[in-house]
Amino acid sequence: MSISFLSAQQVIPLYEGAVPNAKPCDEKDHQFVDTSWNKNGILIVDHITKPTITVYPAKEKRNGTSVIICPGGGYGILAAGHEGSDVAQRFNDAGITAFVVRYRVPKDECMFNKAFVPLMDAQQAIWFVRTHAQEYGIDAHKIGIMGFSAGGHLASTAGTHFEPVRKELADADLRPDFMLLIYPVISFDDSIGHMGSRENLLGKNADKALVQFFSNEKQITTKTPPTFLVHASDDNVVMPENSIRFYQALLKNKVPAELHLYEHGGHGFGLHNPFTDEDWFKSCIEWMRTNKLIP
Repeated sequence: MSISFLSAQQVIPLYEGAVPNAKPCDEKDHQFVDTSWNKNGILIVDHITKPTITVYPAKEKRNGTSVIICPGGGYGILAAGHEGSDVAQRFNDAGITAFVVRYRVPKDECMFNKAFVPLMDAQQAIWFVRTHAQEYGIDAHKIGIMGFSAGGHLASTAGTHFEPVRKELADADLRPDFMLLIYPVISFDDSIGHMGSRENLLGKNADKALVQFFSNEKQITTKTPPTFLVHASDDNVVMPENSIRFYQALLKNKVPAELHLYEHGGHGFGLHNPFTDEDWFKSCIEWMRTNKLIP
């Protein structure tokens, strides 16, 4: 596969050939603008059976760092605009090459072993970016993963579970070099977990071992990548304790971490928290600079 980093945005199939763990399925990608959240609407994608990765090259501004972005949507849809392409363009402005992953949302009728399919797609994205680093003019050791809401759960799963889901990637380095988690679902614990995401990923009667496995605050080790987190205290969809417990576990394991908790903001605000003039994205860039992830 020959790809030039000087090209404009490119949408590339995440897998060459057949999509792994896929069943024959009549569903097709469906894209629409949802105006129920705000008058301007947000771009939504659902019924994803053919995962893709969209490249946003930083071109002449590039500094060698890259971020793989996982939009949220409760493992039922993807908020592809304000938690995907909009964020990628901000990274480009900062000289960072961005990749937005249109990962499969778990559905038994369209895939085998659905609980591990989003992680499979995230690991494939990390492998793709790392193996094409030279072509895009990026550093193979400065590849981060970012996620919003349930996309934050996927990103934190990729950042705490390095063992390859697919045997084809058995020898690959699948550890992201840093994580950026924005109002993330972290835990599937009954007390603080987002039950909608848990049910979509694991089913209604989730196996207790899988609930433990995918409660990522319990999976942190000293090898977990440095992490930047953002949450709002009044988030009534994904409790802020998700970010707080993850942050505490990072500190316990001496992993570099920074947590921004806003008093107000609710859930799903994307780049712009309407209740504050503070720009969390600028704080994120500064954190990356402090940790020598960008010049």
